[in-house]
Amino acid sequence: MTSQYGNLIDGEWVSTPEVNVNINPSDTDDVVGRYARGGRDDAVRAIEAARRAFPAWARSVPLDRHDMLMRASAEVLARADDLGRLLAREEGKTLVEGVGEARRAGQVLAFMAGESLRIGGERIQGLAAGSDAEVTREPLGVVAVITPWNFPIAIPAWKIGAALAYGNCVVFKPAELVPGCAWALTDILHRAGVPRGVLNLVMGSGSKVGAVFAEHEDVDAMTFTGSVPTGRAIAAACVAGPTMKRMQLEMGGKNPLVVLDDADLDNAVECAVNGAFYSAGQRCTASSRLIVTAPIHDRFVNAVIQRLKSLRIGHALDPENHIGPVVDQRQLDIDLSYLDIGQRENARLAWGGDRLQRPTPGFYLQPALFTDVEPGMRIAREEIFGPVATVLKVKDYEEALAVANDTEFGLSAGICTTSLKYASHFKRNSEAGIVKVNQGTSGLDFHLPFGGRKASSYGPREQGRYAAEFYTIVKTSYTSPGQP
Repeated sequence: MTSQYGNLIDGEWVSTPEVNVNINPSDTDDVVGRYARGGRDDAVRAIEAARRAFPAWARSVPLDRHDMLMRASAEVLARADDLGRLLAREEGKTLVEGVGEARRAGQVLAFMAGESLRIGGERIQGLAAGSDAEVTREPLGVVAVITPWNFPIAIPAWKIGAALAYGNCVVFKPAELVPGCAWALTDILHRAGVPRGVLNLVMGSGSKVGAVFAEHEDVDAMTFTGSVPTGRAIAAACVAGPTMKRMQLEMGGKNPLVVLDDADLDNAVECAVNGAFYSAGQRCTASSRLIVTAPIHDRFVNAVIQRLKSLRIGHALDPENHIGPVVDQRQLDIDLSYLDIGQRENARLAWGGDRLQRPTPGFYLQPALFTDVEPGMRIAREEIFGPVATVLKVKDYEEALAVANDTEFGLSAGICTTSLKYASHFKRNSEAGIVKVNQGTSGLDFHLPFGGRKASSYGPREQGRYAAEFYTIVKTSYTSPGQP
């Protein structure tokens, strides 16, 4: 019998009449588990439990929060191989990527444990005689956490870890495609000593559970990572409600990697291939626009194609494979539709794009590279979220920068060059929240702020000490000797 997993509400594991059958995208005959599918009533009960638990948790001893998060971190790190295998099995990342993400989740929890002891403030002399002022940070209240399917344990860890470290209570809804990692992380935190009602897991659809989180007056803030349309809908609901919730939205990307004439070709190719195609291109920071100056363009394209030919695409649990399947049939259909769109736009499909058959039934797609791409084409402007990259030829650095910034998104950007002049200018003038020189656009250290500009992000940054900007609220207090 396949195991069944319930929601965590008010400290108790709760089953539901409906279940979500979690399918392995590398082998659709493999059922990972059956997970609860909650609805409106479950979401409301979770919010009410979090609200009841908040006063005591907000005033809890920082060392207790630290110790709890450290216990959770230790278990995640000790079980990284098993958790990485679960991640690879339910999401389709390769095993090495899955284990790496699990380790990152453990590291994030440990970092946030430390942050729980570093919640600072300021003492400032007031302007009136004998007046003192204090600026302190306090927890927000009940924070709704909604996470995507492409990083099913790292993103929940950095959102939930920060919320708990600063004394907030959490209601958590993961993406329906990846309930396994969410359940495992919640279980670890629960057993690490999170008090009853402080952390609640409600697995279910966004239209039911997520909508309640956005509308309910007892939710003080929402942190969301996902698509632009869903993020905008959440923002509208948060603003329309009676409490004007605080929002943190991380959404799409169409990230440029600029390759200049003077770039180290081998390094540029590795940056492009890793950034654009690993994790099946299913990263919001993926290098989906490769902007290449004319003198190096042909050599770069040929080298990328040769590198793509060396990649193995197959079952995520096979350690010999470099890239696993895309996450499900819907995403595969989207990817295939963009391959058709690109060719109808007269871009040249220079390599790949074939639907692949493997010994097990799964959603396998050969990485695809388009050339002869113009900046106005849909494949160069819309986020595909699959192993599809476009190459745009430009004449020089100035045109490369203009094309790189010509997008509604602004999450991540990179440049490959040996010129300090161009590297420095690009860092200053790139309209992205994350800029990298001679590195792929994907990936970020867990102690640094994560987030973008324009349609990619809204609200304060995530991760590192900058997480305090979202998960706490600033209070200014005065003290005087008592004179009027």
